[in-house]
Amino acid sequence: MKLIAAVCLAGSLLLAGCAGTTSPSSSSTTSPQSTATSGGTGSKASGSAAPVYPGGPLTPITSSEAHSQSVITLAPPADMWDRIRRGFKMPNLESDLVRDREQWYASRPDYIQRMTERSNKYIFHIVEELERRNMPTELALLPYIESAFNPQAISSARAAGMWQFMPATGTDFDLKQNIFRDDRRDVVASTRAALDYLQKLYGMFGDWQLALAAYNWGEGSVSRAIAKNQRLGLPTTYSDLSMPAETRLYVPKLQAVKNIVANPQAFNTELPLIANHPYFQTVTLTRDLDVELAAKLADIRLEDFRALNPAAHKPVLLAAGTPQILLPWDNAAVFQRNFDAYSQGQYASWTAWVVPTTMTVADVAQRSGMSEADLRALNSIPPRMLIKAGSTLIVPRGARVKEDVTALVADSGHLSFQPEIVNRRTTVKAGRNDSVASIARRYKLKPASVAEWNDVKPNHSFKRGYSVVVYLPVRAAPEARVGTGAAPVRGRAAVAAKRGGSPVKAVAARGSNVVKSPAGKQVVREKRGGTPSKKKR
Repeated sequence: MKLIAAVCLAGSLLLAGCAGTTSPSSSSTTSPQSTATSGGTGSKASGSAAPVYPGGPLTPITSSEAHSQSVITLAPPADMWDRIRRGFKMPNLESDLVRDREQWYASRPDYIQRMTERSNKYIFHIVEELERRNMPTELALLPYIESAFNPQAISSARAAGMWQFMPATGTDFDLKQNIFRDDRRDVVASTRAALDYLQKLYGMFGDWQLALAAYNWGEGSVSRAIAKNQRLGLPTTYSDLSMPAETRLYVPKLQAVKNIVANPQAFNTELPLIANHPYFQTVTLTRDLDVELAAKLADIRLEDFRALNPAAHKPVLLAAGTPQILLPWDNAAVFQRNFDAYSQGQYASWTAWVVPTTMTVADVAQRSGMSEADLRALNSIPPRMLIKAGSTLIVPRGARVKEDVTALVADSGHLSFQPEIVNRRTTVKAGRNDSVASIARRYKLKPASVAEWNDVKPNHSFKRGYSVVVYLPVRAAPEARVGTGAAPVRGRAAVAAKRGGSPVKAVAARGSNVVKSPAGKQVVREKRGGTPSKKKR
């Protein structure tokens, strides 16, 4: 016991000595060049004062020392708008186009209100990423210009998501696009890709305004415009380049929004409060899960779940392909607790099925237990198409199915079609000595079918010039594959001309009904008085 007491006493004396004794060299010889401000980044403070680095043992700061050193107080940002303003780094653009866009936005307060309220879910994450990369926070305002912060936005040119990635550019920046998900709409993945792309463009041009022009117009187009001005001996700034009207307005739009955010009072605009706090957090999925059930377990509305997880465009989330979901900050723990306690059956009522052989939609619907209409709607199957072998479809998950969808199917699942060959009613003129048998041989048909279609006997001979009814195969449309971006070839389907006789009448493929002929073959009955179908974008 005496030994323990002695050790404790020695430790107390040592601590007291460290706190109360001061080495002369440590207090009086410390130069301004050898001290530092606490919590700094190593850069020199503004003014003539150099950073101060303490040396020697720790000692209490005296009253005179506290007053002799400058202290800078830092207040945290009041909200996200304040935080964004503090990170402005891009040079301002001054032009009449900026003034024009300022007035356009300022005269539409309802539009600004909708845009800014929609951004509430995403802007904290974007600003965090920008600050982590030391990029200008003005870029957090770019989705206002691109999509009005709508992650489900799709342009007429097929750009998608809040950052409006084209399919090919999305692929270049590792944004997955398959039948289950489109990462161009994913909040986290698309933000990562957009900032990667913007950093690349800034590295190419060394100017943020040119980088933004390239984001809108393409780096190749901007590079050619710069080279053209260089050949002509002209300046190569954003304002000096010749570019399309959309690109010419692109940076002025961003500058106008920046000016409104910087000083909303000057434009009689009120920005909604967006707290400087994460809106969402990431939750890992361990099982395939229905989208509706995920929203229910998180205790949020389905539309709110989709707003945070817009990349998933099927009714089921595949754990192997969508390993993480986003949930509101306070609902993540609720989801995990409810997920672990869930005992009302399967987590997923849908699964993926790889078609073993080329099949009709009717056959697939029968095997999957769905109606043909529901199968087409769920899997976006166009009319008059066969589903090719190897295609992946979303179908109901049976109670006996225990395994989730594999990573291979979740990552590489695709949906391919081939035209369904239909038989179309056509009339041909009989030649000299033509009979049921000769017509059947000419068009590779069964004599019994030709006889039945014309209500004659199989050994019947036709008079010259007689209109013989036949049903000939016609391809409805060229082959198609989901996700290729290839537009279907529109027009009229033609039937090969009759050998050695007058040409066969060609009938339009569009606007016809496929029906069964008396001989069991598919035939097409013409629609009358119909209107052309609306062209889909």
